[in-house]
Amino acid sequence: MGLIAGILQPIYGGFPAILMAPVAFIQKPTRWLMAISRYKATTSGAPNFAYDLCVNKIKPEKLASLDLSSWEIAFNGGEPVRAQTLERFAQTFASCGFCKQAFYPCYGMAENTLFTAGGLKAEPPIIRFVKETELLQNRVVLSDELSIDSQPIVSCGRNWSNQKIMIVNPESLTKCDDGEVGEIWVTGESVAQGYWEKPEQTQQTFNASETGTKEEPFLRSGDLGFLLSGELFITGRIKDLIIIRGQNHYPQDIELTVQKSNPALRPNCGAALSVEIKGEEKLVIVQEVERSYLRNLDVQKIVGDITQAVTLEHGLQVYATVLVKTGSIPKTSSGKIQRYACRTAFLNGSLTVVE
Repeated sequence: MGLIAGILQPIYGGFPAILMAPVAFIQKPTRWLMAISRYKATTSGAPNFAYDLCVNKIKPEKLASLDLSSWEIAFNGGEPVRAQTLERFAQTFASCGFCKQAFYPCYGMAENTLFTAGGLKAEPPIIRFVKETELLQNRVVLSDELSIDSQPIVSCGRNWSNQKIMIVNPESLTKCDDGEVGEIWVTGESVAQGYWEKPEQTQQTFNASETGTKEEPFLRSGDLGFLLSGELFITGRIKDLIIIRGQNHYPQDIELTVQKSNPALRPNCGAALSVEIKGEEKLVIVQEVERSYLRNLDVQKIVGDITQAVTLEHGLQVYATVLVKTGSIPKTSSGKIQRYACRTAFLNGSLTVVE
């Protein structure tokens, strides 16, 4: 996202761009918005967690010095886009001139030379409400916003150019109906040829075809989602999906519940995992603690709050909770949680454990 949208596109288009190291933003989130304000940037964006970080970390007294009125496209991609995040950010920075309509939820992959789906600049984000219990069973049933079982889900836009997006059952490799959750497959001129010197992985990922057809090969994204009236909605990752007692649970939903359960827990710095214990899938929580809470940490209270919140919200029993030191949870260079690495570290005992 940073390389293609932030560097190559400005070079190709011949317009100025301001670059900032991700670590500079993580250290002090206000730097991002200060740069937009100072240079009158029109286009800038980040994964969803970055918008949350701005709301949580930028103090109210800083808002008066920010002018975000030039910001026309605030793209949000790289991880599931949350309706709550869009609303909180828009409300927090409205006084700075930020317009909610500037939000541009989108979806892309390095394997597809970044851009896969996006909306129209002039349109506000499209949000639909679905029944949460049905979504966990890979079914999409529209719901009323005020319904108890209602969950908002944000569209990442539509298919563009000459490519094709198809939703496929990842087990039967058959095309899903409109409004049914499956794996996102893509074909088109932007799809890469494969992975460098990895023929087996290339064959599995870049040469997929629907059962019983002879269509051109598709790229398997490894992401779950559905199409509804041409709009693409992302629901999670196949490899990250937690299945306990035959029920699907998206880790990002459990992680959000955990991080809201106690103020000592760092937002966007936790992982919900499943591990097999005696032939049964069990839920494990790995979560960072805010540095300011480390000295007088009430571990029993925090673990109790996590257990209670997860049980109430998701009907799940937490097998193990691991509290780890600030800044120690495995992440990618762009700040995304590496759940597989967390799971490996949990199993081999290499996490930097507080308790």
